[in-house]
Amino acid sequence: MRDFKKLAAWQKSRELVNNIYEVTKKFPKEEVFGLTNQVRKSAVSITSNIAEGAGRSSNKEFKNFLEAANSSAFELETLLILATDQGYFWKSDLEILAEKIHEIQKLIHGNIKPSKSKRA
Repeated sequence: MRDFKKLAAWQKSRELVNNIYEVTKKFPKEEVFGLTNQVRKSAVSITSNIAEGAGRSSNKEFKNFLEAANSSAFELETLLILATDQGYFWKSDLEILAEKIHEIQKLIHGNIKPSKSKRA
């Protein structure tokens, strides 16, 4: 098992969740059960999957959860693009958040590669 709090991907994704909650506070009230909820859930899913995977005993299981976290990152970026299309925030804000998402994805991939070569 790994200490998920020491993983850079988890630390950065935690920061991203806080950013996402700030941004989505400005979304229209009618989106609270729609896009707002989906955006928040996908951001939380990144962090949660990293933590859950770190708690698994095998590298294969850890890798599977990291891949789920990566998929959630793609989902989050897509939802943010859609929110930008709806005019809920500026494209420049999207670019900043997308850069953070991509950084997290690189960190996730950095943890996936070593576990691929090890036998669980």
